[in-house]
Amino acid sequence: MTRYARVTPAGSAPQWAVEHEGRLLGLGSRVPAGPNDTAWVDMLDAAPDPALLAGATPLDPAAVRWEIPVAHPGKIICLGLNYAAHAAEGGNAAPEYPSFFMRGATSLIAHGAPLVRPRVSDKLDFEAELAVVIGRRARHLTESDALAAVAGYACFNDGTLRDYQRRTPQWTIGKNFDGTGAFGPWLVPAAQLPPGASGLKIESRLNGRVMQSDNTSHMIVTVAQALVLLTEVLTLEPGDVVAMGTPSGVGYARKPPVWMQPGDRIEIEIEGVGLLSNPVAQEES
Repeated sequence: MTRYARVTPAGSAPQWAVEHEGRLLGLGSRVPAGPNDTAWVDMLDAAPDPALLAGATPLDPAAVRWEIPVAHPGKIICLGLNYAAHAAEGGNAAPEYPSFFMRGATSLIAHGAPLVRPRVSDKLDFEAELAVVIGRRARHLTESDALAAVAGYACFNDGTLRDYQRRTPQWTIGKNFDGTGAFGPWLVPAAQLPPGASGLKIESRLNGRVMQSDNTSHMIVTVAQALVLLTEVLTLEPGDVVAMGTPSGVGYARKPPVWMQPGDRIEIEIEGVGLLSNPVAQEES
């Protein structure tokens, strides 16, 4: 399997890197990694170019700063209540139509960066999710062609301030605190995973303790179905991200509730996609 990531080596600019034969190889300036570049779409569409790999620079994974896989997503669209058991643990029925909501890019952080508990609330919850990264402009997709719009998949943690989420019928305010949406580190080409990334184990661990453990085959709305519904309404563009909802086991539904605390470490792992790990830190005064 080949996985890609955006990283920043010490003293350098952000660049794409590829995990190949157990090594992390930096591609330097040969594949643009800026906020408006989409050359990565073509990179994911094809097998690794031997010439590109031959000229790559070995990197120490512990010595780079990991970046989010898409430099600046135009849209981050999330699904709520997309696993029946998660809906049930919150006293909800599975919705007839997905509970879509939006995240802003300023809420996102990369692998290894601190996930921030804000000053105004201590009810910071975790949500392990599959992220779908769009690779081509798409409108009015059908279930038969929807997955062709997907460039790849990544791990996502839809960190949520539950008290703020419940202050309004719309969830946006509790889902958009700065530094609460972890994304990455790897972007795995869609062709390397089962169609729609179905059948993959998805898990969250808080300080090593398994909190959520399920399978992406249990999503109520599949990736293809979500993209069909979204493109009835809007145009998806390269770099847009769709987060596919979380399984049961979140902190607020536990007795007593479990909230992320400064000093904790939260991990999201998806089979074949990778491990997303973040320490939890208190917002500075």
